[in-house]
Amino acid sequence: MQWRLVNACVRYDFYSLPLSISFDIRGSTVKTKQLVAYVGLFLIGIVSLLVVKQSDATNLQQGLPGVVAEIDAGRFPSLQAALDHVPETGGIVRIPAGVFEISEPLVITTEDTRIEGAGAATHIKNVNADGKPTIMLRPESRDDDTKARIWRLQLGNFRISGTESCGDGILAEGVNEIFIQGVSIDHHGGHGIHMVDCYEDPRIADCIITYNKKAGIYIKNGHDIVVNANQFEENEDALVCVDSFNLCMNGNNLDDHLRHGVVIENTYGSVLSGNMIEECMGTAIILDRDCYGITLSANVIAHDMGGGVDLRDAHGCAISANTFTLLHHFSVRVSENSSRNTISANSFCNSHIGNAEKRKLVDENNDPVRIDIGTGILLESTKDITVCGNTFSGLDGAAVNAKGTCDHVLVSSNVIVDINRRTEDSEEAFVVDADAKVTILSNLQ
Repeated sequence: MQWRLVNACVRYDFYSLPLSISFDIRGSTVKTKQLVAYVGLFLIGIVSLLVVKQSDATNLQQGLPGVVAEIDAGRFPSLQAALDHVPETGGIVRIPAGVFEISEPLVITTEDTRIEGAGAATHIKNVNADGKPTIMLRPESRDDDTKARIWRLQLGNFRISGTESCGDGILAEGVNEIFIQGVSIDHHGGHGIHMVDCYEDPRIADCIITYNKKAGIYIKNGHDIVVNANQFEENEDALVCVDSFNLCMNGNNLDDHLRHGVVIENTYGSVLSGNMIEECMGTAIILDRDCYGITLSANVIAHDMGGGVDLRDAHGCAISANTFTLLHHFSVRVSENSSRNTISANSFCNSHIGNAEKRKLVDENNDPVRIDIGTGILLESTKDITVCGNTFSGLDGAAVNAKGTCDHVLVSSNVIVDINRRTEDSEEAFVVDADAKVTILSNLQ
């Protein structure tokens, strides 16, 4: 007897049963022995697939080697209990949405650990009244060994808040390669973020840091620091960086600070660019205590009541391509303790918008915040300074005022228009004391 094999098919879902076999046998063109051979081949294929299926199922049960289980903080009696469950090798703790009140700091001491929230819906509220921080990141042996370090702690996507009686929002001590991203930090009695000895590659990005009684970010003894794309509002100071190296602060928005914007001390080789620093009650940027090799470029420095850039003790720095508008007292000040600085390609201006000014010279309520104002450069017994290629417009007084024993100062190729608006008795663009040695040439006015 002969058979005609029209169609034969094996269908097998690699990850789930059942396996199905279908034959479509019609007519009489295939011999019985041939049919048996076909069926045999199919059976061999089936056995092979079943072996693969069993092996794959075993692998799925075992899981990917090296995976550490994610810790759901919602399954623990407290947030600290969830953090304590992280093994020494590290892991991730996910904190669900909700408001979680704490009276003692959350302490994290394990390396390679990430704490992840559900955005602002995850709110950790510090009700401590004894000056303690909300979160502490530190080596377990920190109290006995200040040189101890842990690596790669990450915080992301949650909110922490406090009161005037609590301490810092995040206190990190001896943590290398710390990464803080997308965290809201507000209303603490200390600093928003306080980093001490976080020497290697700290990164703070995409955070909003507001209404903290001390600095939004305070960094001591850091190196290769990145502070990018954050928002700061109504802290005492926005950022303080002391005894550090290589701060890179770019694309941040600073507004309404109760004292200063950025304070940098005893730090070198840093750059501040693309930041907006507005309405500080003090000074926008201060460089002090042996700063050198720092660039301040392409920032908007606006409406700060204490002044723009104050080079109190800074050397070899470049102040370029910034916009200084509506600044009180001075836009750039260079003190006798500073030298070898370049001030170029900046715009120093008031509220002029073409045919008018947005503000008036005198406010009817005598409110200094509301008046139209513009200031220039103040040099105080400094030396080796270049002032070149700037535009000075709509200023209350002179473009450059060189006081005391300034020496080896070049003022060249600047454009000056509409100055001395509050000093009608003076028409001088450059006011130079008798003892100052200043070369002035090729300026357009």
